Amino acid sequence: MRIVVTGGAGFMGSNLVEYLVNQGHEVVVFDKFTYAANINNLKEVLDKISIRKVDIADKEALMKAFDEVKPERVFHLAAETHVDRSYKYPEVFVRTNVQGTINMLEAARKFDFELIVTSTDEVYGDRWGKPPCDEECKLDPTNPYSASKATADMFINAYFKSYGINVKVVRPSNNYGPRQYPEKLIPRTIFRILNNLPPQIHGTGEQLRDWLYVKDFCEGIVTVAEKGVKGEIYNMPAGNERSVLEVVKTILRIMGKPEDWIEFLPDRPYQDRRYAMKGDKIRSLGWKPKTPFEEGMRKTVKWYLEKGREWWDKQNIEQEIKSAPTHR
Repeated sequence: MRIVVTGGAGFMGSNLVEYLVNQGHEVVVFDKFTYAANINNLKEVLDKISIRKVDIADKEALMKAFDEVKPERVFHLAAETHVDRSYKYPEVFVRTNVQGTINMLEAARKFDFELIVTSTDEVYGDRWGKPPCDEECKLDPTNPYSASKATADMFINAYFKSYGINVKVVRPSNNYGPRQYPEKLIPRTIFRILNNLPPQIHGTGEQLRDWLYVKDFCEGIVTVAEKGVKGEIYNMPAGNERSVLEVVKTILRIMGKPEDWIEFLPDRPYQDRRYAMKGDKIRSLGWKPKTPFEEGMRKTVKWYLEKGREWWDKQNIEQEIKSAPTHR
């Protein structure tokens, strides 16, 4: 099958590209190659894929690319995802995450391909003291990033109901694993330790997140593509709920450092204390995560120790580990 992966040079996208290539698919990557994308992410499969530099917010260029490639299935992962940046540049998040997704929906209408969109658990908002959300929960985003993703989800719903396009949505919990750009909590913590700097945490670190190993995400989104129902949304929780503090202490322990070697910083303007979802619907398709948290963390740390320094430009790493931390 000919498949396009938007954002295919990023963290989750590149892992998905590799997974699809190993399944025997013909894969085309669409990517704008912003700061978080990296051609190194695709080095293992470069001779087996094709790559096009495409900005999904540029409708004319996007339509031209789809007209030339003519895919049967499209996994849409291209997005601005860094919460801290969303406070500073909300208009950038609207352009890519909202307008870009509208353009993808228009392309699906015109070229009649199957579209699988990656959303986020953050659209449900803070679940502290509340039960985990199923797919029918109201959307209650609390930061510019999650607001842009919730808006995109509403457009997806509208396009499905208005035009009947073949679209499905997955809402995964926090992904982690190899190739994640060092602005995010886990790689940033690892790189700070490697540079003899204490890990940093917003607030108290009591915030709870559910941690999904990226290889399990790849299996999950492909399962939804192959077995899911069009027009439906599928939560993708991992069942690995840990506080930010627990995550940082786990990394310190794996790397042989004292678990109290942590610098606490002022919190974000608003910090969701917990994200939590039910996964009954996706499990009914036969998917469940396979990677225990400790195992996934050890694999992740091992990858960064062996390859992290050579993966990104040294200046990029230095800039990210000195800037304000993130929990995504």
